[in-house]
Amino acid sequence: MANAQDTQYPTETVTEGKIKVVVPNLKAYGVCPSDYAPSRAPVFYNPVMEFNRDLTVLAFQAYQRLVDREITICEPLTATGIRGLRFAAEIHGVKAVVSGDINLRSANLATQNVALNNLQDCMEVQHKDANCLLIEHSAPKSRFDIIDIDPFGTPVPHLDSAVQALRNKGLLAATATDMAPLCGVHAKACVRKYGGRPLRTEYCQELAVRLLAGSIASIAAKHDIGIHVLFSHCSDHYIRVYAQIGYGCQKADESLKNMGYVLHCFNCLHRETATKPFPDAAAKCPECGNKMNYAGPLWIGKIFDTHFIDLMIEGNLHTAFRSSGKITKLLSLTHEEADAPLTYFVLDKMSGKFGLPAPSVAAFFQTLKNNGYVAVATHFNSRGVRTNASSFVMKEMVQKTLASR
Repeated sequence: MANAQDTQYPTETVTEGKIKVVVPNLKAYGVCPSDYAPSRAPVFYNPVMEFNRDLTVLAFQAYQRLVDREITICEPLTATGIRGLRFAAEIHGVKAVVSGDINLRSANLATQNVALNNLQDCMEVQHKDANCLLIEHSAPKSRFDIIDIDPFGTPVPHLDSAVQALRNKGLLAATATDMAPLCGVHAKACVRKYGGRPLRTEYCQELAVRLLAGSIASIAAKHDIGIHVLFSHCSDHYIRVYAQIGYGCQKADESLKNMGYVLHCFNCLHRETATKPFPDAAAKCPECGNKMNYAGPLWIGKIFDTHFIDLMIEGNLHTAFRSSGKITKLLSLTHEEADAPLTYFVLDKMSGKFGLPAPSVAAFFQTLKNNGYVAVATHFNSRGVRTNASSFVMKEMVQKTLASR
């Protein structure tokens, strides 16, 4: 248990959701709102992640409604304690929140914030390494209902211990901020960390989500555990995946059936999925005959569950978050794209590839629909479209849209 004590560095008190927290005064460390370097402060605090925390509250409340009982939550990378405090104060049906941090200053500040909000009865802060805290709760009767992994960088070092510390049908939420490896800028780092090859395509953010989900599925399967992805999103500088686990070797096997590859042709923008690896020399694009590249292994199953999103949408109606409008838009988009084709075309990228000017998004969507094709927007890119039209057909659709102006 960490001890509450006065901080010896510049701080300020902020209000978020239903709580007040003492946080480092980032201005004292030369951190501007546009910076992504809040780690320069003695205790990590990122105000930009308020949207992430709001969504997490909605997701965890939706999960609590699914299981319909009291739940326990673990947040092993707590920093100021703001996430755990919001879970304890804002989610109905929370029995206990256990938070921890290896940084003593963080653990002490989080303990101070627990006392500030009078939440000592349902929230505990420990000064402990995240994996140690999780493994200590891997015994059957001490496991958690929800584990929230929200690190600075990759969540992978904590996924194995997190899976072991979840009870059957528990929920794992994981954030990844290392977008450069996941989007193919540092491909070798992605292979090392996530076990899959990335690809620098216009839909690399979706591939990033699928690489993280695939990593969770592979790690869980080693413990005879399967996963079901309930929700995911890409916002600002990070991606986030919410996956419910299920015990049993059969569930693990079923889960692994959702692992595969995304094949991509950089010549004509054709893309497709495959469930087995292939020799590079044998991968020929069925539309133009050029050699295709690939990403994976990664998750090729669904990354949104419409029922779960419905519960989040309903929950958002009863909140007064500062980001409620942004949340409404995100949940609406993800609900629509839940059953749409995997990956998306970006209108500007596609038009440039065809040597054509880019039409308006609304007009292009209408052209696709008028010609009998699926046309669904995506939260990953405001000019993206999920469709069942081939890349060659897409060129024709762009031409038709431009001709109708």
